[in-house]
Amino acid sequence: MKKTLFGELGVIGMRGCENFAAQVDNYLKEWRETDQSFLLNAECPRFGTGEAKGMLNQSVRGMDLFIICDCFNYGVTYTMRGQEVPMSPDEHYADLKRIVGAVEGKARRISVIMPMLYEGRQHKRSRRESLDCAMMLRELETFGVSNFITFDAHDDRVSNAIPLCGFDNYRPTYQMIKALVKQVPDITFDKDQLIIISPDEGAMGRCMYFSSVLGLDVGMFYKRRDYSKIVGGRNPIVAHEYLGCDLTGKDVIIVDDMISSGESMIDVAQQIKQRGAKRIFAFATFGLFTDGPDRFDQAYKAGMLDKVFTTNLVYTDPDFKSHPWYVEVNMCKYVSYIIETLNHDESIGVILDPVKKIHALVDRHTAEMGGQMRIDFGSDANNG
Repeated sequence: MKKTLFGELGVIGMRGCENFAAQVDNYLKEWRETDQSFLLNAECPRFGTGEAKGMLNQSVRGMDLFIICDCFNYGVTYTMRGQEVPMSPDEHYADLKRIVGAVEGKARRISVIMPMLYEGRQHKRSRRESLDCAMMLRELETFGVSNFITFDAHDDRVSNAIPLCGFDNYRPTYQMIKALVKQVPDITFDKDQLIIISPDEGAMGRCMYFSSVLGLDVGMFYKRRDYSKIVGGRNPIVAHEYLGCDLTGKDVIIVDDMISSGESMIDVAQQIKQRGAKRIFAFATFGLFTDGPDRFDQAYKAGMLDKVFTTNLVYTDPDFKSHPWYVEVNMCKYVSYIIETLNHDESIGVILDPVKKIHALVDRHTAEMGGQMRIDFGSDANNG
């Protein structure tokens, strides 16, 4: 039976997302057995003053339009007054609005794929502060955006700002575990040999998901902060305190949504190593590495971190691929699958809940290792 399309498919990759969008397009063409590209020609040319405008070079009337935007791609530059200027998140977001504005309401539906939410860390108000992420969502809603697709949102409750819009928050759990099995073939998913660690209270939810799905124990560090000071816009961390079982001789997976400077992640890894851990792996959906790779090079040489797994959902300097601790998890196929499913107006429930795929992967890996272990995932894991 032929599937019905919501509308003719069109995909726009904003500046810095061209390679990612091209890979997504290749999967879509392969699955639909066509040589015709789904990518649309869109651009945001700039004047010498730095001002810009959004342009669509072909019609999008009646299309089911998906716009991929990485607001954190610092590798994109433009010329202003004769100088090369790196694009900031604000400028990436402004260009996104320009392209949505250029659509002029002619598309049948507009979905924005923003892997890391613009201003997603500013998700709540603790003093006289702006709520930038909520304002962004509300603004794009008024521009005609129907769906927001993001990954590992810092706090997905920000979707309360747009209760009548679609807001899908995906996590790369399966892809991370798959990459771990490929990179570390002797990894054992046994609760006596492997443990999940949360670097802070905020990451505990995603760590509990990993531990439930894999049948592993979970531990947590909590941050003691000095609330009498503000450094770099936040209260500085005084110490990380550990809550959990003995780590002696165990492999450890630290799970978080992002790595910014890496200071907090490495501090946690150091304390884990001091507690007798065997190997330490870090899972972070977004590897921002704002202070560069040096800190991680030192941690790797000191034996504090064995591998750092991050996705290609946001830009990372290509030089990172040469570092032995760095592993890039490619999410292009997953994004293609999301687009394909939504364009056919089908349920995304299966995509959101990869538990069966994870179980099959772990069982297959255990069998290949020749082990007789069968993980008791429990009823909670089956509920996602």
